[in-house]
Amino acid sequence: QVQLVESGGGLVQSGGPLRLSCAASGRTLNPYYMGWFRQAPGKVREFVTTINWSTGDIDYAGSVKGRFTTSRDNAKSTMYLQMNSLKPEDTGVYYCAAKTLGSATYNYWGQGTQVTVSS
Repeated sequence: QVQLVESGGGLVQSGGPLRLSCAASGRTLNPYYMGWFRQAPGKVREFVTTINWSTGDIDYAGSVKGRFTTSRDNAKSTMYLQMNSLKPEDTGVYYCAAKTLGSATYNYWGQGTQVTVSS
């Protein structure tokens, strides 16, 4: 079984930075894509960013483009999300997810980490 564990969440002032990590453990994960999603209170979970684990191609939601940067460390099976210029509307629970080859959807999810941006 694969586990995805997020870390790095917390409380930050508007305009500040925060870096999230997502580490995969357990059975060797060979993801096709990994991504970050977030869910604000009272809202549906939304896409933030995704990375093709093989090619490194990255896609961002328009609301975070230019402020967030996704990276990976293949050797550590870890994905990172550097968040800069944070805004109160970035507040939410951030989830790491992985999609394996052949899966139509993200089939592995972390437990989430809370990010709170104060104004």
